[in-house]
Amino acid sequence: MRVAFYAPMKPPHHPVPSGDREIARNLMDLLRTSGTGVQLVSDLRIYDKRGDPALQTALRKAADAEAARLIAQMPDADLWVTYHNYYKAPDLIGPAVALARGIPYVQIESTRAKKRLAGPWGEFAKAAHAAADHASAIFYFTRHDRFALQRDRFGNQKIAHLPPFLTLEDLPAASTLDGPMLTAGMMRAGDKFTSYSIIADTLALLPGDWRLEIAGDGPARADVETLMAPFGDKVRFLGQLTREELAAAYAKASLFLWPGVNEAFGMVYLEAQAHGLPIAAQDRPGVRDVLLPRPYPAPEDGAQALASFASRLLANRSLRAKTARDARDFISNQHLAPAAARQFWETVLPLMEPSA
Repeated sequence: MRVAFYAPMKPPHHPVPSGDREIARNLMDLLRTSGTGVQLVSDLRIYDKRGDPALQTALRKAADAEAARLIAQMPDADLWVTYHNYYKAPDLIGPAVALARGIPYVQIESTRAKKRLAGPWGEFAKAAHAAADHASAIFYFTRHDRFALQRDRFGNQKIAHLPPFLTLEDLPAASTLDGPMLTAGMMRAGDKFTSYSIIADTLALLPGDWRLEIAGDGPARADVETLMAPFGDKVRFLGQLTREELAAAYAKASLFLWPGVNEAFGMVYLEAQAHGLPIAAQDRPGVRDVLLPRPYPAPEDGAQALASFASRLLANRSLRAKTARDARDFISNQHLAPAAARQFWETVLPLMEPSA
């Protein structure tokens, strides 16, 4: 089995860490561990952050040239997989190449945004819809994504759930649960900074002798440091960590604190729970799909509710230990590579059978 893989928004080898880059890498690893040959067939980035018609025209031209190159030169493949097709980053390459090569075309995490069909991203949104229409199957990660995909399903297209997953066969070592709280997130303006702001408001209301370590870096680091300055040495900045360094931080933390503002779901939640960390997060769409089912504080209840939730966990080690066991069982049963691979191939293999 040979798979052509493409991620228009951000190639897996992009130098800037992000959830998108991590998921793209995990998807390629998942396919490889299934015994499949996977090739990243293009690293052309199709991404318009601001809605710039001139940039969109230039990207379309580059995509046409890349598609022509791949049709002529791409090694033989049995399947094309595109990760993350949406109005800012439509797949302008995959449908044409898959059609010319006569192979099934599949998308993972595709967005149908009808409200974007007019306005500065209008042409890109139409292209994203056209690419989605071409897909024989579209996989969604969360219930939040499923509605629009089902509503706009094209013909006999399959809409299938692919649980967000870690590329692990087994769980890592459980945390000792006796260290500081842990936060991990990119430091940039927008939703990430809003999450950090909520954390600062939460810490101001948190009783007891708590400590927090923050893993991550980015252009807004100085602003995040300003938010945390009132807490002095109770907050420690770890900087950007390698996977091994982050795993070591998970392995001693008492809980994982991250509100999850507008997260698609958040790989860090999966990683933290795999180590058995209780999660202090808000009950948000997408996020709730990857958290151990339990009542989490509502965003509208603000920092006070999140602080109360976290303080109950910090004050009760037996509650943390039970939550840790439940979280690890939850990840093991639903969010490791074997379950994800099984779901993917059960949907895709019938698409590859010769037509009668």
